Amino acid sequence: MAKKHVLVVDDEEDILEMVGYNLEKAMYACSCAATGTEAVRLARSLIPDLVLLDLMLPGLDGFEVCSMLKNDPKTRHIPIIMLTAKGAESDIVRGLESGADDYVTKPFSPRVLLARVAAVLRRQPKNAEGDTTSVRIHDLVIHPGRHEALINGEPIDLTYSEFSILRFLARRPGWVFTRSQIVEAVRGVGYAVTDRAVDVQIVGLRKKLGSHCEWIETVRGVGYRFKE
Repeated sequence: MAKKHVLVVDDEEDILEMVGYNLEKAMYACSCAATGTEAVRLARSLIPDLVLLDLMLPGLDGFEVCSMLKNDPKTRHIPIIMLTAKGAESDIVRGLESGADDYVTKPFSPRVLLARVAAVLRRQPKNAEGDTTSVRIHDLVIHPGRHEALINGEPIDLTYSEFSILRFLARRPGWVFTRSQIVEAVRGVGYAVTDRAVDVQIVGLRKKLGSHCEWIETVRGVGYRFKE
């Protein structure tokens, strides 16, 4: 079986060396980039299985890199773990909005980082491009394999996180899900995120659904559901 390939992006040489060493010791293939521009170029040419992405980078920062990769059909399926010293709630929310799949703050334990990498890679096949099961409800069609959502045949420009949440809710119309259940289904069990981050994703989804925003209903004191 081929090794999983991880692209590590950080402008600190000692971090690149430490993370690269531990990844290779754990039997991953590893490539490194020290700038945002180089990260985008390598991601598009190598198509790694996962990207570890620092936020504070020269030139393009990590948020910009994440958004560019998640809005490119060639790279949008690649999971991204943000690796950074910026651990405020606002940074976590912004990271999720730009499409990150997980968030690890510095300083970190190499063992914990490897566990998070393994967890993200384990759950990725459920959302990977090979999944072609479509969802059709109301005037909405969701194509997971193409990472595409359409209303009356017109595409909606969604981030990776917004798309994943929309698909999760639309697959069970009428069912009520708590914020924790949404996070566990989309990100995996144990993903550390605040209720605020989920609410931000829902606000973004409703805005992009436009006149159809009522499809996503708030159940006061519980969570959210897709209109039956």
